[in-house]
Amino acid sequence: MKEETKDRLLCKARVKLGAMGVIAMIRAIVAGAAGKMGGRIIHTIEATQGISLAAAFERAEHPSVGSDVGEVVGLGAKGLKIAPDLQSVLEAGDVIIDFTQHQASLAHLRLAASAKKPVVIGTTGFTADELEIISKLAKDTPCVQAPNMSMGVNLMFKIVQDMAKALGEGFDVEIIEAHHHHKKDAPSGTAVKLAENLAHALGRNLEEVGVYKRHGMIGERRPEEIGIQTIRGGDIVGEHTVLFAGIGERLELTHKAHSRDNFARGAVKAAKWIVNQPPGLYDMQNVLGLK
Repeated sequence: MKEETKDRLLCKARVKLGAMGVIAMIRAIVAGAAGKMGGRIIHTIEATQGISLAAAFERAEHPSVGSDVGEVVGLGAKGLKIAPDLQSVLEAGDVIIDFTQHQASLAHLRLAASAKKPVVIGTTGFTADELEIISKLAKDTPCVQAPNMSMGVNLMFKIVQDMAKALGEGFDVEIIEAHHHHKKDAPSGTAVKLAENLAHALGRNLEEVGVYKRHGMIGERRPEEIGIQTIRGGDIVGEHTVLFAGIGERLELTHKAHSRDNFARGAVKAAKWIVNQPPGLYDMQNVLGLK
């Protein structure tokens, strides 16, 4: 089948399915395409049915801008060049997948919301004010925003709440997270989300009971504390442990990411899901049907 004929058939299929309110072959735009996560997301898109790479972009000053995205991420030439910004490729796709930097992701979401374009955001490090802005922008376009998109971690988010409620006040709660030495924010967004879920389950205010470091003569540990400790080193992809320490026993729930591919798979799953949702702010619990 000639490429031109194939394109016409795909276009007809998209028009027909679009009229039914469902998109069959989803066209994805990947932000931060030359980064580690961007590359893994593109590889995952290539291996996933029902979604294709429509465009990729980087910040304007990035050395990969103008290069073939396939060659940059190790897939071979694809005839698709990395663009210098989202604006220039916004109309090319149905959904944007963004794992970049908190200020950049917010700017991308503003642009997407103005065009009613669905977005998947896996970026971490947002301030409380920025999260509030995301919530407001999501009223205009569907948005999945989650600090961690792996299925295992999102199940962990749910399980720790049940554990906390069952164990109650007799157990001290600590979170230990470890990541590679390039990670810029601390604690990780996943650790913060775990702490928020634990605080909610225990009826505590995380702003009052969260403890992020200990040094010197700090005195006895307060029973209401939720400790969040950070480790940075080497190429650790991501490890999170929630420790429930009681008298004479302890429970530990640990998730270890072996590669970035599980995050990429979650992001692509979210992209396929979000395009058929109404405007609003969603997370991976929604995508996975856990709530």
